[in-house]
Amino acid sequence: MARTTKVNRVSGGSIFEPFSAEAGKRAPLVIAPSLLSSDFAHITAELARCRRARAKWIHVDVMDGHFVPNLTLGPPILAKWTAAEPDLFYDTHLMIENPMELAEAFVKAGSSLLTLHIETLSRPRRDLRAIKKLGVKVGVTIKPRTPVSDILPLLDEIDMVLVMTVEPGFGGQELIPGMLNKVRELDLARRRRGLPFRLEVDGGINAQTAPLAVAAGADVLVAGNAVFSGGQIAENIKKLRDASEKALSLP
Repeated sequence: MARTTKVNRVSGGSIFEPFSAEAGKRAPLVIAPSLLSSDFAHITAELARCRRARAKWIHVDVMDGHFVPNLTLGPPILAKWTAAEPDLFYDTHLMIENPMELAEAFVKAGSSLLTLHIETLSRPRRDLRAIKKLGVKVGVTIKPRTPVSDILPLLDEIDMVLVMTVEPGFGGQELIPGMLNKVRELDLARRRRGLPFRLEVDGGINAQTAPLAVAAGADVLVAGNAVFSGGQIAENIKKLRDASEKALSLP
């Protein structure tokens, strides 16, 4: 991968606020609609509706049909979306066997953050630093069977950890409750070590499970069906946010 640097127009500032363990400074809750569940025939309209519903982040699932048993999209398609809605934060989840081969292309297409599966990285620290040099945020992802211990040495290199709360590859699955223990473990690790990485969960998030994820320590919630179901995007996002913020207000 060439070492060209690109500063993404929305990769910092108020759109990506790091975690802070200081009292009263928890990172603001983010609801990240997953486009995997959107209406692909009207995708730019869906993006605009998400923006109007104050969803600043958009979750983009990239699947190669090898690492996971599904196939989605490549950089040219993402480039069309980011051109149509350039002020959104594109949280791009690379579920592919060789992420470093396409990382720069996805950055050029407008990704604001790339999350790479630890299971696909032969030299994780080097690869994460290479992504940083492209001028975007970087994160690591772990599948349900991958222990948190596999990424603990890398927490000082990243902006976010994505904990898969389902087996990656398809939307519409139910959250695996035991995965929230990983969120708790990672939240404890960042508090003890004073690290600013955010904690994202993806899989089975809805108005019932979102408060559980938030209570465990998650501050970025990926939601697909729970956002796009019935076409009521603004109402669905509000429902998720209200349910989650109640969990934040509990002692």
